[in-house]
This record gives sequence, C-alpha cells and structure tokens, in this order.
Amino acid sequence: MKQTLKNIFCLGVKELRGLCRDYMLLALIVYAFTMGIYITGTSAGDTIANAAIAVVDEDRSQLSQRIFDAFYPPMFHRAEEISMSEIDPAMDEGKYTFVVVIPGGYQQDTLAGRDPVIQLNVDATRMGQAFTGAGYIQQIVSKEVNSFLNNGQEIKTPVKTVVRNRYNANLTQSWFKAVMQLVNNITMLAIILTGAALIKERENGTLEHLLVMPVTPFEIMFSKIWSMLLVVLAASLVSLTVVIMQVLAVPVNGSLLLFTCGVALHLFAVTSLGIFLACIAQNMPQLGMLMILVLLPMQMLSGGSTPQESMPEWVQTVMMIAPTTHFVDFGQAILFRGAGLDVVWKPFLMLFGIGAVLFIFSLGRFRKSVAQ
Repeated sequence: MKQTLKNIFCLGVKELRGLCRDYMLLALIVYAFTMGIYITGTSAGDTIANAAIAVVDEDRSQLSQRIFDAFYPPMFHRAEEISMSEIDPAMDEGKYTFVVVIPGGYQQDTLAGRDPVIQLNVDATRMGQAFTGAGYIQQIVSKEVNSFLNNGQEIKTPVKTVVRNRYNANLTQSWFKAVMQLVNNITMLAIILTGAALIKERENGTLEHLLVMPVTPFEIMFSKIWSMLLVVLAASLVSLTVVIMQVLAVPVNGSLLLFTCGVALHLFAVTSLGIFLACIAQNMPQLGMLMILVLLPMQMLSGGSTPQESMPEWVQTVMMIAPTTHFVDFGQAILFRGAGLDVVWKPFLMLFGIGAVLFIFSLGRFRKSVAQ
C-alpha cells in the first residue's frame, strides 16, 4: 500500500511537470479562468439594453410627446423621430430594432375612449432583444397613456403586486453568467487536461515505458486524475476569489469550503470521463470531436442555461446520470442561495456515485487499451 501511494504521488508529480512544459495548455488554463470568465460576465446580456428605437409621430400631441420622451437609456437609446417613408429603408439597413408609429388623432381618440392603435415594427432578426423589447415598449406606452388619462396620479387597483427579487435584487446578469461560465470551464478543462495527458503519453511513446516499470494501470490512471484535479481545482478557486468576487464584484453567499469539496467530487467524475474518452480517441483531434458530442449536450441540458423543468421529462431523467446536472445544482445553491450541507448532500452523494462508476468503467477501458 505504501509503495502504491508513492507511485501514484511520483507519477502525479511527473504529470504536473509535463503540464508546466506545455505552454499551450497553460495559456488555455489561464485564459479560461480569467479573461474567458470576465468577458462572459461583462458581455451584452439577453435582456434589453441600448436598443435603437425610432418614433413616427403623426399626432403631434401632448400624449404622443410623452410617449416619445419615455424611451431613454439604459434600455433604449434616445428615440429618434422619422417619417413614415423612412421606416422600411431604415429597418432594411438595420438602423433601428424598433419603430413606433403613433397615428394622427391618437390623443383625441384616447380621450374619447375609442381605443386607438399604435403600430410597433420590430426587427425580429435580433432575437436577443426583439420579443423582450416589444413587451417593454407595450408596458411603457400603457403606463404613459394611463398616467395621461389620470393626470399623473397613480391608478389604484384592488390588488397590488409586490415583486421581490431574491439573491440578485438588481437582476445583474454578470452575477449569473460569470458563475455559470466558471462551472462550464471547470468541466471543460478537466476533460481536456486528463484526456490530453493520456493521449500525449501514447503519442510520445512514454506510456510503453511506464508499462515496463513496476506500476499498475490503476496507479497510472489515478496519478493523472489527482494531478489534473489539483490543477483545475486551484485555478477555479483563484478565479472565483479574484476574477468573480473581486474584479466582477459578484457576492458569494455560501461557504467556499463546501463549494471546494463539491468541485473536487465533480472533478473526480469528469476527469474519469476524460480518461475514458482518451482511451477511445487515437489522437487529439479525435478527442476534440468526442468532446463536442459529450460536453456540449451535458452543458446545455444541465440546467445552467435553461431550467430543467422546461425540458421534456425523458431529458430530465437521462440528465440525472450526467455529473454536470448535479454540479450546477449544488453550485447555484451554495454560491447564490448560501445553502449548507443539509441542502446539497443529495447532489454530493449523486456525484460521488457517478464518479465511482465512471472511474471503475474508465479503469476497465484503460486496462484493455494498454493491453492491446
């Protein structure tokens, strides 16, 4: 047992030294956990922001002017006034995302209770803003019309809805996007590093050298897992504490120690998966193709981008065997909602079980590959 632990430690140190000499992988690690997360967190979100809007005012009334002045940053650029004949050429050029047309006699018809109609032209090719922006514009116009009809007084309704945003009061998208990008990068880098470590051993011919030494396939495989797990775990903690918490000023409500334990469990599972993919692939390009087939569905269906409740039931059932599903589950619970072990013990237990199965399965495949 003592010799086995010594072999695993020495082989793991060898992997770390080899990684230090691979400047391309080092650059990928640094970028993924620094600029990759920063750019994702600060890039334009899915909500409406600085949308270009124009207004065709054929009414020239007090109400139409109020509607015109209601569009301002940060949701919209200041509205520009154009003529009816300019709508089609301007939208063909992509100059405006929204064009509001206020017909003549709009104020008069509104005061008379004739329910006049405002036309809203939307450039639906800009999917990120089109439908969300149309809803906002409808709310803005309705608010201005109601305020105008009631002389600026608040309309009293029998029921008043009070919205309370939990864990992200200002709906700041960078908080969510930065953490989810960290979750995705942890999974991606763990698979890449362990897979690349094994494939390079095979391509350089050093795997055969290891097999003639007094080491077992278990020791070789486990050394690659713990060394790459340590690298990704350290990089993720630095990224979380420096890039996310300091640079992006994202508040973390939960325990970093508990999150670290969960990340270690997740890395144990996905590094084993990386070994398995490397046993199937013959070279790095094949590993990249396999990662596309495996990694993208795991990340897209894990619940990090879209809630799993909105997916078909069979997809939810299948994704229960994916480690990313449980990683996203406890990651959001700890970092966003400040959950403790009493809340996240189930995804922890699932990750341990999935990791154990993947490790045993990958070890069997690795033994077969080295025996050929």
